[in-house]
Amino acid sequence: MIAPDLARALEKAGLSEEAASGHASRFAYVLARFAPERRDRETWDAWYVPGRIEVLGKHTDYAGGRSLICAAERGFHVVSAPRTDRRVALTDVGRGAALVLDPAEPGPDVSWATYPLTVLRRLSRNFPEMIRGVDLAFESDLPSAAGLSSSSALMIAVLLALVRANRLDRTTAWIESLHNTKEDLAAFAATIENGRAFRALAGEGGVGTEGGSEDHTAILCSEPSRVAQYAFCPTRRERSIPFAAGLLFAIGVSGVAARKTGEARDDYNRVSRNAARVLERWHEETGRRDESLAAAVATSTDASGRLRGVLEGDQELVDRFDQFVEESTELVPAAADELERGNLDGFGRTVARSQELAERLLHNQVPETVALVQTACEHGAWAASAFGAGFGGSVWALVDQSSAHAFLDRWQNAYRTVCPAAAARSRFFLTRPGPAVVRLSDDV
Repeated sequence: MIAPDLARALEKAGLSEEAASGHASRFAYVLARFAPERRDRETWDAWYVPGRIEVLGKHTDYAGGRSLICAAERGFHVVSAPRTDRRVALTDVGRGAALVLDPAEPGPDVSWATYPLTVLRRLSRNFPEMIRGVDLAFESDLPSAAGLSSSSALMIAVLLALVRANRLDRTTAWIESLHNTKEDLAAFAATIENGRAFRALAGEGGVGTEGGSEDHTAILCSEPSRVAQYAFCPTRRERSIPFAAGLLFAIGVSGVAARKTGEARDDYNRVSRNAARVLERWHEETGRRDESLAAAVATSTDASGRLRGVLEGDQELVDRFDQFVEESTELVPAAADELERGNLDGFGRTVARSQELAERLLHNQVPETVALVQTACEHGAWAASAFGAGFGGSVWALVDQSSAHAFLDRWQNAYRTVCPAAAARSRFFLTRPGPAVVRLSDDV
């Protein structure tokens, strides 16, 4: 039977026994619905693609700042096989939805089609030798529009399938641009999403958001039972911190969709553009051309104060700058130190400061995420924080494993009392930091 083999492979990759067993069953469900003629061991591939948790580092990555990140133990179960044409045929077996995408044709009027079509078009432009599309079936236990990077995970799934089907990672263009490192792959995946160029690989549209590579880095580079501190622009790991065996993350999905479309996308992009506007002011003031806001702040010991002075009179930019500098240069390193030392009281205070800055300076919180943070702390969490782009989404709470299920019940009940309308759409679950993408085809 394939399910036990998958369970063993997933557990070997670093998922907990319970999570591995659940994912193996879901893979079996996807495989059973994948076209029988495509299930030959020589032609199909399978991936587990997780969502991610941003422990700290709110809106820092695209400005070159730091983040604390890990993968969740929930994600996409993906099976794919090469086609003889350049189309991508996708089947969401969980929702019973299917679509076929062609890089030379307009996409269907389906909201989630934007993400795989963007990947297909970008790879077709950057790698003209790509002549094979894929049949791809998937199912996910990752809540969508919840701040857990479900859209980025789907894009990475399609990217990996197309790269594998065409052996793009063996081409000269790929090796020269991506150097075959996971961090470069994550950074490239981010530029597919935001539409920017990556080294010699030209940009192509994107999905309309102007974010960075934090999500993609967590999905592709995480280690099980560890939290990583990364800096960005370029993407580089600064340290990896063991996650104590007696702790878990409790995740509360607020029920307010964190969609990166329409008005929500405009709100998200405004936060990103304000960071870019701060950097533009620096360029105008100094004549320098530092590539990121973090690089500008690091140019001298007085650069931060000098830059803040340039912004006086524009409170929106002052707020954005103050939040970025404190979050990236002070709070993320402090939280990493406290987590590494097991100083959970100090970790909680640092996280609370980050949440305060998000509410007061970033203005990206909604009453429901604020309520989730407050009720988590009131009911025994060591720390709690909203994460992701904001304007909805989820909150993580750090809790003791021994009392995690009781905590989850109290947290849900408290949230239902405070926010009954949103709570009807909310979801709650427990997770440890899980592994990055797992390719299963060679292991089962």
